[in-house]
This record gives sequence, C-alpha cells and structure tokens, in this order.
Amino acid sequence: MSFQTPHAVLPSTTHDEAARQDFVKSMRQHVTMSLTPGNEVVYRRAVLPAFARRHGRSPKDRREVRAAMLREPYHQAWSAMMRTTQEMIWDSIETSVDRQRATLNARAAQLVGKHGTLTLDPDLVPPRYVTAVDIHCMPGNYTTDPGPGDVTAGALYDRGVYLYMMGGMGGTNQSCGDMLIGYIRKSFPDLAPQRILDMGCAVGHSTLPYAEAFPAAEIHGIDVGAPMLRYAHARAEAMGKRVHFSQQNAERTNFATGSFDLVVSHIALHETSAKAVHAIMRESRRLLRPGGIALHLEVPPFAGKDPFDQYLTDWDTHYNAEPFIGTLHDLDMRAVIAGAGFSPRETILDLVPLVIYVADPGKDGNYAHHVGGHFCVAGGRRSS
Repeated sequence: MSFQTPHAVLPSTTHDEAARQDFVKSMRQHVTMSLTPGNEVVYRRAVLPAFARRHGRSPKDRREVRAAMLREPYHQAWSAMMRTTQEMIWDSIETSVDRQRATLNARAAQLVGKHGTLTLDPDLVPPRYVTAVDIHCMPGNYTTDPGPGDVTAGALYDRGVYLYMMGGMGGTNQSCGDMLIGYIRKSFPDLAPQRILDMGCAVGHSTLPYAEAFPAAEIHGIDVGAPMLRYAHARAEAMGKRVHFSQQNAERTNFATGSFDLVVSHIALHETSAKAVHAIMRESRRLLRPGGIALHLEVPPFAGKDPFDQYLTDWDTHYNAEPFIGTLHDLDMRAVIAGAGFSPRETILDLVPLVIYVADPGKDGNYAHHVGGHFCVAGGRRSS
C-alpha cells in the first residue's frame, strides 16, 4: 500500500495486514491482466466456431455469448477467481478497519467542521437499489451504520477502491474527477462554476478534485450513506478541502431550483435503477442555472462493441453484485436526457478519455497518468 496517499482517517496497516493486502492486489492484477485475455482466445478459437456450426451464425448479443461461455472450463475458472479476489479484497481490509474502529471514529470526530460542513438526515430512507445488494460485494454496502459517529464503511470503501483498481485511480482514487474536469476544460472552456454539486459522492474521491480545479467555487457532495459521508467530511477536512456534504437522495434533493452551475456524478448511475436514472437526470436539470451543465460520467458504453466485449463488461452485472450495469447500457440515453427536459441542442452525450495512473517504481508515491480508452458522459447544458 506504499502508493496510496495517507491522510488522518485512512486505516493504517500492520506488517501482516499490508502483506495480505499487497498479495490480494497483486493477485487481482494477475487475474485481470494476465488471465482475462485468455477468455477471448477461448471464445475465438472454440466457442465462436462451435456456436456458428450449431446456429449457422455468430452470437447476436452479449446474452448469447454469456450462455456459450459459461460452459467453458477456462472461463469458469477465471470467473471464479475474479469473484474470489473481489471477496478477498474486502476480507483483507476488514481486519485492519475493525482493529482501528474506535481510533478512526475518534479522529473523524476531531476533524468536524474546520473547513466544510456535514449535514445528516436521520429520517432519510436509502433506496432499495442500494440496500438490496452489497454492491461490488462490499460487506454492508454504503448505508450500514453501526452507530453514531461511525466511519468504518467509508474507511473500508476508501482502501477497497484502491485495491480493486490496483492503484489505477491514483493516490487519492481521484481519476474519475480528473477525467470529467479534463473534459469540462476542453469542451466548455467558458464555464466558471460558482456552485458545484457532486451526486452520489461516496467518500469524496471525485469531489475533492473540483476543490482544486475551481478553488473559488462552493462545492457540495450528496450521498445516501451516513457513514460514507462522515468519512468523506473527515477526509476532506484532513486534506484541507472545503466541501459541504449532506445526506440526500439524488432523485430529489432539497436544493433550490436553479442553484448550481455544474451538477456531476462519477460512475454512480450504474448503481441505481432505470426509474432512478430518469429521476436523477430530471433533478439535475432542475438544479441548473441558465448556462449550467449537468454531466454524468459512466463506465464505457456497449454501443459499437463486439458482443464478446459487451459480455466482458457485463460480467459484473451477474457476478460482482452490480445488477444494473447491463440495463443501464440498454437504455436510450438520448431519450432519458430529452425526458429530463433538455432539448436536442442542449443534449450532451459524448466520450471522455480514460485516465489510468501508473506508479513510478523509482519514485515512491509518484504517479504518471496514462490515457487510453474511454468512459461515457451524459447530460446537458441548460440554455434557459
């Protein structure tokens, strides 16, 4: 864990805990980078020819690819290892987080309110799409709250994201914020937002880059998980960033109409539902001032991909507790944006260059970013 940027509420590790987490991170890297390509070899050499002989055609969609791949021993073994390493990530972190629960909670309590603010809503009922499944297998998900002042869900998530992405999101897991800010600067150089809202902010990984990019702006982050927000607030305070966090559902917030210049989210929509996506897009437009922009960053779209590549992206839908990924990419996002009230000329539907951070082994903690591939962005710019 030598490259994750430390801060006051990031859980520390003993020698054995660090060794275990390093092993899991390396194991995941081996499975994703060395073994994943073997699926395509099996598909092209065995599965596709057998499917063509049986049906007289190639698979028409990712569902047919999945049905055929599930019978292949290589794919079965790879899939089992992907799921197992995901569970190992959380197992390797829980020990150190549980050991430091009292310390982390005490540190978070000491960091309250020095720069930004934290507002929790004890009456908020988190939506079922968050509570019905432990998203990406994270035990207890985002909303399990052991008691007042607890931040352990946030601590678990902070370390877990770093291991899951093998450090590729950067030392503070900031790459999604960096990606969208880079897109904004290139596509909307005239935008100088005074108020910014990050929907589904979790622990603020993507929120804090806006404090650096737009230092004069008033920045808000909302989420449905109280322990995530407590940790997000403490983390931002520890890093000297002024952000106002509040516990709200992005489908319907308590902010005034036309009160933001920029509304964003970062890979949050695929953890909601079809109904919620429509509601969030409508709420985004309601919150925009004239000239304001709503941008929702998401995982790469299926459109234009080979059915096999679509299936690999869709694997998480079935086996990594991310049940809405496939459905999200089946939605007509232009229709979603239009249904929110954006006109065709206001609509934004584009690709954003993917940013991956690669650690420089010669300089501990130093990252150089590599750009390759794309995420997608959906939203609009309100003209009136």
